[in-house]
Amino acid sequence: MRYMMTYDLMETMRNTNQWLGATASAMASYPQFSMIPNPAFNWMAAWGEVTERTFQRMVVKPDWGIRTFTCEDGKDHLVDVTSVLERPFGDLVHFRVNGRKEQPRKVLLVAPMSGHYATLLRSTVKSLLVNCEVYVTDWHNARDIPVSEGKFDVEDYTLYLVDFMKELGPDTHVVAVCQPAPLTLAATAYLAETDPKAQPSTLTLIGGPVDPDATPTEVTDFGRRVTMGQLEETMIQRVGFKYKGVGRMVYPGLLQLASFMSMNAERHGKAFTDQIQRVMRGEASDHDAHNRFYDEYLAVMDMTAEFYLSTVERVFKNREIARNEFIVDGHKVDIGKITDVAVKTVEGANDDISAPGQCIAALDLCTGLPDSKKASHVEPGAGHYGIFAGRSWRDNIRPLVIDFMNENSRKPRRRAANSNKVA
Repeated sequence: MRYMMTYDLMETMRNTNQWLGATASAMASYPQFSMIPNPAFNWMAAWGEVTERTFQRMVVKPDWGIRTFTCEDGKDHLVDVTSVLERPFGDLVHFRVNGRKEQPRKVLLVAPMSGHYATLLRSTVKSLLVNCEVYVTDWHNARDIPVSEGKFDVEDYTLYLVDFMKELGPDTHVVAVCQPAPLTLAATAYLAETDPKAQPSTLTLIGGPVDPDATPTEVTDFGRRVTMGQLEETMIQRVGFKYKGVGRMVYPGLLQLASFMSMNAERHGKAFTDQIQRVMRGEASDHDAHNRFYDEYLAVMDMTAEFYLSTVERVFKNREIARNEFIVDGHKVDIGKITDVAVKTVEGANDDISAPGQCIAALDLCTGLPDSKKASHVEPGAGHYGIFAGRSWRDNIRPLVIDFMNENSRKPRRRAANSNKVA
């Protein structure tokens, strides 16, 4: 019960700060105060506006915001985000561009489950929509999933990916970003043994900790500095009474956000101070650079306790995937069984979260794959975010990934006669 009280205490503090911001903004905006030449009222209104928005965003799932897409005909076509498979802990969604012929490349973008929503990959999705049919793993917030739905750990995550790959078929190109890279590699190997015909055409792993010990960073080395007992005692709480998942053991998003912010407290503090000044001067807008970034950055989700703890223990501490000792549903996965899926790794030279060396380790594990089906790329000057969403991704990495897909494409599954599939 004490864990539930702690969870509710965090939510109470968040809610109180949101209320304080709204109250300050409303009070300082009374027309009569405009007659008093005191900048304190302008500052108070600006502080309230920024504070209310900041704490409100922490419990809001961001919208994809991809409503239209300009096609080759020069017209804007509506984009529908439709669910292909719906599961308790995550859905497989498709970004369908209405009125456009089906594109020759089918891409499954595996989003990380590391405290933020899949919408963190919004710009990645937009860049791939140009000439791909894009599917994304849309993971759910654990606080909204009833306890009756059961557990969800790294093995369940892997089996979800297996089902998603089976649904899309062997002509799929899988792109895993950051945290899911090792588990996506394991899912592909699982398919190689249990259902070879369902394997994807290509697998691109971007900035993921396949072998965290290859080049340790402060983030990936965290599991070495604490015991599992310490993690469970200090990081795990029960969802409070406000949400559908009441009683579920989780690693709260608000707790992880506090950790994120503390790592760069000075930079974040300056960003919010500058934003308050911009609001005071009337230079801020609803979609300015600050709000675009922090609306996404502050929107956090809870992870199930078993997923968080098993990730730390099995991927980082025991290095089960790096040692090719990973077990899924009682089956020992052998990554060396991957013989027909082209694998490419992408790393950023300045990545301080998953440093160069951690992701390319996947190629050494693919002992059954010929060198002709292996590729790697290290992007000079790129940090973690830049290798999948920044200029480095758009200008350099994305074209390389598309070329890799084209070189290793499989024929699509046969469609009905009335299909609009193009060759």
